Order: sequence, then C-alpha cells, then structure tokens
Amino acid sequence: MGYTNLDYILGLLPEAKKIESELKDYEKQLQAQLQSKYTEYEKKLQDYQKGVQANLFTDLIKEDKEKELMNMQNSIKQFEENAQNSLQKKQVSLLEPVLEKIQKAIDQVAEENNYSYIFSTHADYGGSAIILYAKSKEDNISDLVLKKLGVTPPAAGATDNTGIGTGTGTGAGSGTTQPKPTESKPAGSGAPVKKK
Repeated sequence: MGYTNLDYILGLLPEAKKIESELKDYEKQLQAQLQSKYTEYEKKLQDYQKGVQANLFTDLIKEDKEKELMNMQNSIKQFEENAQNSLQKKQVSLLEPVLEKIQKAIDQVAEENNYSYIFSTHADYGGSAIILYAKSKEDNISDLVLKKLGVTPPAAGATDNTGIGTGTGTGAGSGTTQPKPTESKPAGSGAPVKKK
C-alpha cells in the first residue's frame, strides 16, 4: 500500500506556476470589467440622487431611472456569477492535462514498485484526506512521482510531502489562489496496497 500528496506534487511542477499566473491574469481581467460596471452604476446612482434632491425629475422619468438602476444591479450580479463560473471552467481546463500527466506518473510508479493501491493524502474541496495517519514514510511515493515527471524533489526534511495529519497539502501556494485539482479524480487513483 502506498500513498501520495497531490498538492505537494502539483505545487512543485513548473506547470502549476504557469497555471496560477494565467488564472491570476484572467481573474484581474474579470475584476477590471466588474469594476467598470460598478463605477458606471455608482455614477448613475449619484446622478439620480442629485436629480431627486433637486426635484428635476417627473414621476415618469424618476420611475424610468429607477428601473435602469435596478437593471444595472441585476446585470452586475449576473456578471459576477458568470465570471466565477468562467474562472472555475478555466481552472479545470488548465489543470486537466497536468492532472492526467500526474496520474500517468502515479500509475507508472505503482507498477514499477508493485503497489496494488495508491491512496491520496490530498483533501478535496471541504473533504478530508483519505489517509489520516501512516506509520511508514517509505510508502510515500510523492518524490518518486516527481522524479518520474522530471522534477527534482526538495531535500529530505525540507518540506513535509505527506500531507498527513493536516488534511491539506503543503504544495506551493497553500493558502493562496493556487489552483486546486478538480473534484473528479484521474482514472486509476484508487487506494494503494503493496504486493509482498
């Protein structure tokens, strides 16, 4: 039986930094568009309030401007929802090929080392890790997977690559906007059992 920490592996891959950068750039573009909508709304709201205070509007014009403001509010709300969905879709599309690459490396390491199952110490969105404790660090294949991917793992003891006991990984960007693997697990990511 073996285990690995997907956050640790993903955080050390050069592709992860590129994905994080692309997602931040995309998020900034969406935020700029949203800010533009807010600014336009605020200006129209102030103009409306000044017009009402100065008694410049007839009831019909006042009603029309109120509808316009409500429509703008709805448009902003809809844009926020669409932007969030769009950001999530972009994250999934960027992560999918990297996760497939990691899965292939996990499969190869498991085959080469006679593991029947490989568990994950990575916790998905609000979930808990599959392994909460492992007595033997020898069955942690995270560094073997990194080597298979052509990445030199940090020196032993430099980082905790187990993710055990924390419920989260220690990948680069923990606590930031680091991309998280999608909820769907790559094929073959079952639990590991070492054949003896």
